Amino acid sequence: MKVDVVETTLVAPSEDTPRRELWLSNLDLAVPKTHTPLVYYYPAPAAAGGGGGATDGPDPEGFFAPARLKAALARALVPFYPLAGRLGVGEGGRLQIDCNAEGALFAVARADFAADDVFQDYEPSPEVRRMFVPFAPSGDPPCVMAMFQVTFLKCGGVVLGTGIHHVTMDGMGAFHFIQTWTGVARGLELAEACGTPPFHDRTLLRARSPPCPAFDHPVYSPGLLNGRPRPFVTRVYSVSPKLLADIKSRCAPGVSTYCAVTAHLWRAMCVARGLAAGAETRLRVPANVRHRLRPPLPRSYFGNAIVRDLVTTRVEDVLARPLGFVAQAIKDAVDRVDDAYVRSVVDYLEVESEKGSQAARGQLMPETDLWVVSWLGMPMYDADFGWGTPRFVAPAQMFGSGTAYVTQRANKDDGIAVLFGLEPEYLQCFEKVFYGE
Repeated sequence: MKVDVVETTLVAPSEDTPRRELWLSNLDLAVPKTHTPLVYYYPAPAAAGGGGGATDGPDPEGFFAPARLKAALARALVPFYPLAGRLGVGEGGRLQIDCNAEGALFAVARADFAADDVFQDYEPSPEVRRMFVPFAPSGDPPCVMAMFQVTFLKCGGVVLGTGIHHVTMDGMGAFHFIQTWTGVARGLELAEACGTPPFHDRTLLRARSPPCPAFDHPVYSPGLLNGRPRPFVTRVYSVSPKLLADIKSRCAPGVSTYCAVTAHLWRAMCVARGLAAGAETRLRVPANVRHRLRPPLPRSYFGNAIVRDLVTTRVEDVLARPLGFVAQAIKDAVDRVDDAYVRSVVDYLEVESEKGSQAARGQLMPETDLWVVSWLGMPMYDADFGWGTPRFVAPAQMFGSGTAYVTQRANKDDGIAVLFGLEPEYLQCFEKVFYGE
């Protein structure tokens, strides 16, 4: 499968934007220092189906016309101006965003294969990322903050690949930007497409002086990410409404989808990897803190507003106790994240940085551990450029074994999806346990 890039350009904001150095919070600095790669697949419009599709490249006036996308991107970058900047280094060597309006990278490409060759049985991989998401040699300064590629497929469909540097924002911020860009491309006024403007003042998450962490936060310790790199593959597991109802029925009434499915996934992982009953196993859970702080952060806060918590238990408890027990332990960890907890995390990271140590940014977990990210409830499919919503949205690549995403599907009646990276030798057993075979 071959992809040829036919155009690469920088798209700057269409109007003057603030030129400043944007301070990054400790939560921004605790994330992986890389671009987060996603793919959005858009099938060919019905009218294009019989005409040979886009084998000869983009139609300048038609489906996913690059000029239309670039013009909308330039306008969307006005409120989201940090994405047009560059990663920089400020006082004391601290990373920052240099808001200099140099522009986001935009590429146009042509593929010699059809959508079914990739999306029939989709698997995130380095190859998918290489084909559909622009490549940045490094996530270190002075790198570009946002990169986009529109790839025209042989069947007439299109893949939008996005790579936005993780220090700029979390999932909520990323999807807010995509909603704005796509809304402008559809013809909406910028204010209507954006809704509440992004809030850029990250000093709301500044550490206290002096920092005084009230809790231990081992989840941020590099010592707990001491796993060795292991070959792994990623599979997308469909969770039908029937299977989801069955999983939830084994938990307490009112259990969240995330807690129930994560408990089920954790159990299947422990069985597949053959973990010893007496071994300790750990689950990393992320929590959006926008509404947990007092006062709360603005809902449109554009930055990383996610903290991690850790559920630690014995393998035998995950396997032998009722599924509802495991789900409740996960819920308790998420509920524990309140204003005091978040301030403690920020202060803990400040203390560690003053010692010269960095928070664990990688995802090389030991075999006993699991990391599950939820995109449930996020507007990931609200991405209509004017030719319909995407049929499929997913990470282009996963970054370690034992990491998982729980996401909705394009059609809510189809249930949800779990993307999970696991060593190949454990796949068959995992799938049998996950599907109850």
